[in-house]
Amino acid sequence: MKRLKLSLFAVLGALAIVSCGGDGDSDDVLGTGNNGGGDASTPTIRITEGGSDDDIFVAEATGSAGTTTEARVIFTTTDKKQRRLYVTRSELGGTPEPFVIPELGNRATKADGSIDIDGDTRSTLDFTFNLDVPTDANGEIVYNFWSTTGKGDFRDASKRLLLGVGSITVKVGTGVNPASAVRSFSDIKLFAPDSEGKFDTFFSLLTGQAHKIIDGPEFRALWDFGYYYGASGVSANHNASLVSVQDFDATFGFPVEGLEPGDDEEDAENETLNQAYFSESNRTSADFDAVSISSDLDDIIKSTATNIINLSEGDVIEFVDNYGDKGLILVKEIKPGFDNDDFIVIDIKVQPAQPMEGKSMM
Repeated sequence: MKRLKLSLFAVLGALAIVSCGGDGDSDDVLGTGNNGGGDASTPTIRITEGGSDDDIFVAEATGSAGTTTEARVIFTTTDKKQRRLYVTRSELGGTPEPFVIPELGNRATKADGSIDIDGDTRSTLDFTFNLDVPTDANGEIVYNFWSTTGKGDFRDASKRLLLGVGSITVKVGTGVNPASAVRSFSDIKLFAPDSEGKFDTFFSLLTGQAHKIIDGPEFRALWDFGYYYGASGVSANHNASLVSVQDFDATFGFPVEGLEPGDDEEDAENETLNQAYFSESNRTSADFDAVSISSDLDDIIKSTATNIINLSEGDVIEFVDNYGDKGLILVKEIKPGFDNDDFIVIDIKVQPAQPMEGKSMM
């Protein structure tokens, strides 16, 4: 059986043939009763709105390396309606990544990678599916599940949370993971912003990609920081700079169309954007290259500055993201200026996020 791991952009690519939301023939996949799999021995997550004596937030499965094992998820509401299902997968100590269960592959997928819930399934989700067992001799894969009342956040389950977080851990051997490697992103090119948001100005540590503002409101909450080159006003003397998405307009000094939510957007009044915190580092480019495991970054201290200005080629920057993960940025190239063909090129190393603990977060 082929590997089940899907990147967020594999999910997004499927949107060309899968519609984004709306009512449809969903109950054959996310049924109001078990879809035919599982038995009393099947590892099961069961969560009820308001809490129930038989709620189960954590389950564990084992199996032979490289095979699959069965699991089941049951979510039941008593008042509110589930609108999105979020699932992440974290393999062998790696960062949790958006994941679409293959058995739910014909479900409509929202642009952020969450699974659209419609019809009767807004009250009850019940599905059985196969999970990968790690191919290594020892280790674990952690799957997290939660549902929301609207647009959520793969890195913060508390955002519009309705049910969850449920956690299923699939173990093999000792179940002990190797030392967690840092996540690395190379040759990220960010362009000076334009007023219409048509250039790759923002970076997301979740997707590992540069993004345009016109990518749409679903993506805005995924971004972590952006690039600008000070032109006039409050940023006149900033030159090449990085700034948190939340503070981008105020720090850059020029509003970029689409960065603030419109009144017609889903739950616009509760929209929140990510913060990141930056500081100069004493590390050299050689020190940056030597970083390989998560603990190499443990000594970084969170600053209070949400932007860093006047960058030069060869600079190393320390940062802590909105979710507490620590990282380094190496400035490789700068084409000075604020025109749309001016840019910065950076490498990034960041700690993997930790899987969420299965428990009620209400």
